[in-house]
Amino acid sequence: MTRPLLLAAALLSATPIAGSAQDKIFETPAPRVIGIVAFVEGPAWHPSGNVYFSDGGNNRIMRRDRTGAMHVFRHPSGAANGLLFDFQGRLLACEGPGPGGHRRVTRTEHDGTITVLTDNYQGKKYAGPNDLTIDSKGRIYFTDPRYGPRTGLEIRDKQGRAVEGVYRIDPDGSVTQVITHQVDRPNGIHITADDRFLYVVDNNNSSKERPDVARAVWRFRLSDSGDVVADSRKKMYDFGRGRGGDGMALDVDGRLYVAAGRTVPSPPNETTEVPGGVYVISPEGKQVGFIPIQEDSVTNCTFGGKDLRTLYITAGHTLWSIRATSPGFVPWLSRKGKRGKKTTND
Repeated sequence: MTRPLLLAAALLSATPIAGSAQDKIFETPAPRVIGIVAFVEGPAWHPSGNVYFSDGGNNRIMRRDRTGAMHVFRHPSGAANGLLFDFQGRLLACEGPGPGGHRRVTRTEHDGTITVLTDNYQGKKYAGPNDLTIDSKGRIYFTDPRYGPRTGLEIRDKQGRAVEGVYRIDPDGSVTQVITHQVDRPNGIHITADDRFLYVVDNNNSSKERPDVARAVWRFRLSDSGDVVADSRKKMYDFGRGRGGDGMALDVDGRLYVAAGRTVPSPPNETTEVPGGVYVISPEGKQVGFIPIQEDSVTNCTFGGKDLRTLYITAGHTLWSIRATSPGFVPWLSRKGKRGKKTTND
C-alpha cells in the first residue's frame, strides 16, 4: 500500500473527539491527500485553480495546478512560511529565520520580481515573520515569533526583553508594532470580515524552561485606525499542554479552523492530549468541529475552490483537502469592496 493510501486509511479509522459535530461542518469524515513534498506550510488558493504552499524542507514555494501537478513557483524562497494574496492577486510571503531565511515580508509581483515590504522595525531585524492577514483597507498584519535557536533576537522593549510581536504594514509602507507581550509567541493570525477583531494563535511549543505558557487562541478588538484596543484581549480557546495551534482559516459564519495538535508526543514540551487535526471554533469560543490528521505536524489551512468551500490543509509532508458545508472567508476574494457582516457581539 502506498504512503498516501496508508495515511488515508489511518484517517478513516481515527476517532473524532466527542461532541465535534463535524457532520455539520464537513461533507466527509476525512480529507484526501492531494500532494506530498518535504515539509508543507502556508497554503494560499488562487481562482486559476492553483494552490500555493511553502515547502520548508527545500526552501521553496510550490504551486499545485488544477490537474494535480506540482511546480516550483519560487526557489529559493527565503525560508517562506505563511502565504497570502493581496487585493491585486499578488502573493505575499512571510520569510522566516531558517536556513536561507531573510526575516522579512515580501510580495511577488505579477512579473515575478520580489518587492520587500519590510525587513526591519526601527532598524532592528525581525525575529522570524511567520503568518499574515489583511483587512478591508489593505493593511497587512503579520506575526513575528522565533522558533528554534534564540540567538540574534534584535527587537527588544525598554526593559531589554526580547519582543516576539505582531506588526501592521499600512498601504503607505509604514510599520506599526500592535502587539508586544500580550502574546508570548504569536503564530497564526486572522482578521474578521468586519475588521472588528484580530485573532492570534499563541504557541510557545518549544519552551523547556516555561512548559506551561499559554497555548491559546486570543481575540483582540481593533480600532478604526487598525490599532489593538488596550485591555481587549480575550481567550477564545485553550489547547492546554498539547501542541497548540499553528495557522488558521475563517469561514463566512465567523468560525475559526485552527491547525493544531500532535499524533506522536514530543516530550517534555508537547503531549498528545490535543490530537492532531483541524479544530473548528465558534465565534463564542466553543469547539464545534474537528477533522483528525494522522501526520505531525498539522501546520496551516486555507479555503479555496470555485465556491470557497474546499479546505486545504498542510501537515507534515502532505497537502490535504476536504469539502466544508460553509464557504471560507478569503479576504482578497470575499471582500469585493464591501465590509463583512459582524461576526459576534462584544
